[in-house]
Amino acid sequence: MALFKALLIAVWYDLSDVKLAEAVTVKTGTLVDATVIAAASRGDSDAGWAAHRKRKAVHGFKAHVGADADTAIVEELSVTPGNVHDGRAGHGALPDDPGVVYADSGYRGHAFASAVHAKGGFPHVVQTGVWGRDGDDALRKLKSWNHGVRRVRCRIERIFGTWRRSYGPRRMRWRGLAKAFLQVRLTAIAYNFKRTANILRSSNA
Repeated sequence: MALFKALLIAVWYDLSDVKLAEAVTVKTGTLVDATVIAAASRGDSDAGWAAHRKRKAVHGFKAHVGADADTAIVEELSVTPGNVHDGRAGHGALPDDPGVVYADSGYRGHAFASAVHAKGGFPHVVQTGVWGRDGDDALRKLKSWNHGVRRVRCRIERIFGTWRRSYGPRRMRWRGLAKAFLQVRLTAIAYNFKRTANILRSSNA
């Protein structure tokens, strides 16, 4: 988002005389994932039930996030009701020219892959099945592919962890999709401030 970039540039000039491009490495990829945030109340008609086979269903919203794979700075996001499938809403978290896009198995399918290609990127998504003949080592290749994707994709979990620890988005403060988007956007801006400051301090150390 343009606002994210403008704020990051402002922070940069407050903290350093070095140009932003010299501290933040050239983009090589994008991490995409979603996190569920409970609605302010059960009466929020804009929210939806987000089910998960290993966790209790939550009535709320999904924050779909696209972050730089190297710096973990949030570049793009969207917010949907909790019952919207990740793969169908993932395009809203794609920045321009995303590079290699790392995502979990929820983003398998034509819809997300097409959105990535349309932005000039290359989808690297965890796969759950493989087709091949016996003896062609297909299973080993599948495991190797998924290991490589997960090793990079898991970095986005640290972003969500920081959000929860530092900015408290476990529940929306207000009702409605528009206000939910505002809360998530403010959370991402606050996170980007902190993350950028840490990058600049490390580069000047």
